[in-house]
Amino acid sequence: MRIYLMTDLEAPAGVLDFENWCTPKSRYNDLAKQLLTEEVNAAVDGFISEGATEILVADGHGSGGINPALLDPRAEVQRGWGPGPYPLGLDEGFDACAWVGQHAKSRTEYSHLTHTQSFSVLEMSVNGVAIGEFGQVVLCASQLGIPAIFAAGEKAFAREAEALVPGIETAWGKRGLTAGRGDECSVEEYPSRNTSAIHKAPQLSRDLIRQGAAHALRRVRDESFGLCDFNPPFEKTVILRQTDSDPRTYSKVTHPTDVIELMNRSGELKPVEDEQQLAELLCD
Repeated sequence: MRIYLMTDLEAPAGVLDFENWCTPKSRYNDLAKQLLTEEVNAAVDGFISEGATEILVADGHGSGGINPALLDPRAEVQRGWGPGPYPLGLDEGFDACAWVGQHAKSRTEYSHLTHTQSFSVLEMSVNGVAIGEFGQVVLCASQLGIPAIFAAGEKAFAREAEALVPGIETAWGKRGLTAGRGDECSVEEYPSRNTSAIHKAPQLSRDLIRQGAAHALRRVRDESFGLCDFNPPFEKTVILRQTDSDPRTYSKVTHPTDVIELMNRSGELKPVEDEQQLAELLCD
């Protein structure tokens, strides 16, 4: 049983904000990597306890989020994706995929450090459904026939995963406190908007992840779940936030049959003309 485990740095319990924790220059960056790697180790332990034989940990944070020196030796880590880059190292040889440390997509209420790819993205959608970083990989996995079985991170992300992937097992270690979507924010303003959260103790979060990962693997042996039903043709819309000097822009790209190829395409940016057009572009 081969497991692909995607990771991100913003959502482990105890990672308190972006500025001080999530960049190479952040004063607590090493501690953030430790917190993520220990949550990953908990998932690895849970999967191994239920029969997983190989686990590939994909380091999905922009500047890197895994501390290889602390990683469970029963897992391997991948950094860098090669051409594409989607599906980010995932291939048909995996039996299931999972997430640890993942944040919710941009525009999510009561989320923590939420964004999609970067703070510049207002919304990304495929066939009229808003998706985040999780959704992009899930769609690739579904095309490859690989079920998404477990998702851990913040509470808002857990709810996002459950809504997109019927039956997925989830766990969460913190919950955001900021109401509203933040659509009014510029690129410069959005990073500091969703910084309030209540955190569980990191050890408790690890325990929940270990239990959730084990339960997810037990379930997938007995039932079918974890695939998204998105039918071609595919259209991806990306809306970018305004900056201090430039207005909102958007792009659309399509592909008749292949969602992985769609994820690797970018379209020409056009200005969002007015609020009515923005409302028409947004999923809700």
